[in-house]
Amino acid sequence: MTALDIAALDLPSYLARIGFTGPLEPTRAVLQQLHLAHATHIPFENLDVLMGVPIPLDVARLQMKLVHGQRGGYCFEHNILFWAVLQRAGFQVRPLAARVRYRTQRILPRTHMLLLVEGVGQPLIADVGFGGDGPLLPLDLVSDVPVQHLHWMYRLVAAGDSWTLQTQDAGVWIDLYTFDLQRQEFPDLEMAHYYTATHPNSRFRHTLAVQCIRDGQRLSLRNRELAIDTGTSKSTRILADHAEVVRVLVAEFGLAVPAGAALNYDVAF
Repeated sequence: MTALDIAALDLPSYLARIGFTGPLEPTRAVLQQLHLAHATHIPFENLDVLMGVPIPLDVARLQMKLVHGQRGGYCFEHNILFWAVLQRAGFQVRPLAARVRYRTQRILPRTHMLLLVEGVGQPLIADVGFGGDGPLLPLDLVSDVPVQHLHWMYRLVAAGDSWTLQTQDAGVWIDLYTFDLQRQEFPDLEMAHYYTATHPNSRFRHTLAVQCIRDGQRLSLRNRELAIDTGTSKSTRILADHAEVVRVLVAEFGLAVPAGAALNYDVAF
């Protein structure tokens, strides 16, 4: 695939999936509403990577999974689908690539996808696919201006041509990822996606990573460690076995887990 297939988008079903009922027009207010609705209705998850199931990036099959299939996905799936929605709504969108810096000191390849939205005043960063501690709303492309998304704080920090997205944890700013504003074409995204989904050094090949926002709380599952972040407190517990993992994926994250799913992740924490 060499381009985004917007014509394949089933927009009414997508809007129903995220619970969006407002007008669809290319304004900052609509972008904020769409972003928050997507981030709070479609979970982040990498089940297919762990099961060795191919993950096509065409819009038709992405919406079959994320919209009609009661599943979630990871950055490429979320943000390509969101890109198609924004394009259909008339937004000017530029796909970007980032190096993840969250939970690592190593220099990683550019394997995270995000979006730059222009034409609505100040350019904004949109990213519905980071998972973990990712943003819930778009961020103005300005440096050192903290913003609050529900209970959590974020800011962008510029250094030359590079930008870093940070979040605050216990009063300390921590890096999530670093990016520049060079446009990524679809083949660039497919290459990064292929590495993320198949390379033996990809963290998603070894780690079950699931996240959703429910009732204003952030639920995260990393292998068998279930964490709940209310914004004012955090709690964790270790799930007993694979059967409990599957029960939690269905009951707490609302995922339609394939029957007999073999999730090949490392259980060490």
